[in-house]
Amino acid sequence: MDMSGSVTAKISEQQFGMVIDRYREIRDFTETLAQPLGVEDYVVQSMPDVSPTKWHLAHVTWFFETFVLLPHLKGYEPFNPAYQYLFNSYYLGAGERHCRDQRGYISRPTVEEVYAYRHHVDRHLLELLNDVVATAVPNPEEIFRVVEIGLHHEQQHQELLLTDIKHVLSVNPLRPTYLAAEPRRAASQSASEPLSWISAEEGLFEIGHELGAEFAYDNESPRHRYFVRSFEIADRLVTNEEYLEFMEDGGYERGELWLSEGWAAARANGWGEPFYWEHKNGRWLTFTLHGLRPMDPREPVCHVNYLEADAYARWAGARLATEYEWEVMASRHSIEGNFVESGRLHPASLAQISDAAQSGVKQLFGDVWEWTRSQYSPYPGYEPLPGTLGEYNGKFMSNQFVLRGGSCATSVTHIRRTYRNFFPADASWQFTGIRLARDL
Repeated sequence: MDMSGSVTAKISEQQFGMVIDRYREIRDFTETLAQPLGVEDYVVQSMPDVSPTKWHLAHVTWFFETFVLLPHLKGYEPFNPAYQYLFNSYYLGAGERHCRDQRGYISRPTVEEVYAYRHHVDRHLLELLNDVVATAVPNPEEIFRVVEIGLHHEQQHQELLLTDIKHVLSVNPLRPTYLAAEPRRAASQSASEPLSWISAEEGLFEIGHELGAEFAYDNESPRHRYFVRSFEIADRLVTNEEYLEFMEDGGYERGELWLSEGWAAARANGWGEPFYWEHKNGRWLTFTLHGLRPMDPREPVCHVNYLEADAYARWAGARLATEYEWEVMASRHSIEGNFVESGRLHPASLAQISDAAQSGVKQLFGDVWEWTRSQYSPYPGYEPLPGTLGEYNGKFMSNQFVLRGGSCATSVTHIRRTYRNFFPADASWQFTGIRLARDL
């Protein structure tokens, strides 16, 4: 079965058993991520793009209730009909929705009631999956397909839970920590490893998800041929030290480096450093999920938006890679890196990761989402999923740029070489960074 939408084979009992195990694992991990929080932390919405932790916990549960239990479990009634309105996000086909920028107003249901909602839905969904294995439940392939989408949807919200709570804690004058970190050595003062370039010859390449057993979102398909001109790509990410050189060279004051939209936004919003950087007592600090700490010069620069990344690349005499160039390089590398499972929850320097000595392109996966210069648009022949789930990706193909590779808040079981993340050009609160490319 192609998990992007079309059924090619019947689902085996073993496959359903694996889905049941994966369902339990992912749902438990979401609650593990919320465990360090106090109940007061669950309800704060610090800006319109941030959702409260409580809302994330309820919304992913709403997804399973709305798209799996209600249509497929005979006799199932909503846990609370009001939740259909409160915890819908943007699915017009699923009915009316509460305003996104007012999610922080929802003091009720309580956190305890949201957990009761989660456990109620878990109990019934596992009942349904076990019935599929044991009996002839109608439409098992469709149940399998939607549950798989729901699990990857929940992993997306696990990442958002972390990025959102980071913003929530950052605006608190106490600068509280999400999670205490293990003792770490002081920030390195040595220079970053010299940047090298890895080249690729021009050619016609296969881009996108190839239909098969592996799950992929519909925006990764169809697989198609794309001509890529000769290029070279940096063997590592841009570091804090290098970005600081851009700042000290007047990077934020030099209009010739910026796109018009970027220059206007930088002036209007007073941009002068990456998001979460603070200059105190003559040194740069950065806010992390482990609290405020000295900026490590050799770590990848993080929380820069597309407009900043583009300006930096121009200053450096380079450019951002296209998503096609990135995928060509990614096809040569295994999916390894600093993901959420490491517990680091922050980008690592090359000195801190195991693949630092490897040849080729380093840190393609994990650490930071890498901005590409590619507009988020449909591949040739793209068709969204049928029904309400077709709203998942296609409706956002406007005024967004593609990011690739995952971050330190992404699950390693969620990322793929063909995975297309997307954000507006001015978004900085996500774990986003820079890799340079050049024409040959």
